[in-house]
Amino acid sequence: MMNVKRNNAWLLLLLLLGSVSCIPQKELLYLQNKESVVDYPDADVITGKYILQPNDYLFIQVSTFDPKISEFFNSTRAGNTSQSTQSNMFMYMIDDHMDIDFPYAGKINLQGCNLPCAKQKIKEALKPFLKDANLIVRMGSNAYTILGEVKNPGQHKMSKDQITIFEALGTAGDLTPFGKRKDVKIVRPQPDGGYQTIIVDITDNEIVGSDKYYIYPNDFIYVRPIRAKQLGIGESFSLGVFSSLLALTLTIVTLTR
Repeated sequence: MMNVKRNNAWLLLLLLLGSVSCIPQKELLYLQNKESVVDYPDADVITGKYILQPNDYLFIQVSTFDPKISEFFNSTRAGNTSQSTQSNMFMYMIDDHMDIDFPYAGKINLQGCNLPCAKQKIKEALKPFLKDANLIVRMGSNAYTILGEVKNPGQHKMSKDQITIFEALGTAGDLTPFGKRKDVKIVRPQPDGGYQTIIVDITDNEIVGSDKYYIYPNDFIYVRPIRAKQLGIGESFSLGVFSSLLALTLTIVTLTR
């Protein structure tokens, strides 16, 4: 009878070890082919969908057939400044009224504009001064913030105007084994001052090319921990948990003698 109780105690220990000592591989794999219960709308181009907001920076460069005129408009703000300052001379901040202050053209309001709209408004404002001008207008402050179960949390610059969720996670060093891949939360500021919360399942192959596949400037990404971390489990089984389970089993064995 004692042997049966002792065997039952060791069986209990093995069951506990098996239930919490590893993270299922299915929870770690990206882009799985599975039956998705989510309908993912197709994505729009980010440069066409992102609405500019106060405190955004725009990179604006004027190009004409006359190099001297181009240099004049592009260097007006910098003057004879140092080389380190000249690197920012194409940057224009959008103020709280959604205006940029452009040389000679003055205040240009970009309320409700995406990048193509902003480019057109700036070009219209420059017509009295430049008949034929080519403009380069792109985001100058495109960054996102990521926190939670990633290896390199913090604010990261976007390498281009449009990046994917996987590029964003890759820049942050990828998720830790504890990152909840089925529940990545994106908090996105809205032009009206509100916020939109988006939940992304990066284990689902169907997100590729969808509206949830891309990161916008100023996005906040949070990767929640899975329950295994709350149990004290590491990438290998936690010594603390093992010790606790072993002590529990020895107690049971002692009591059943």
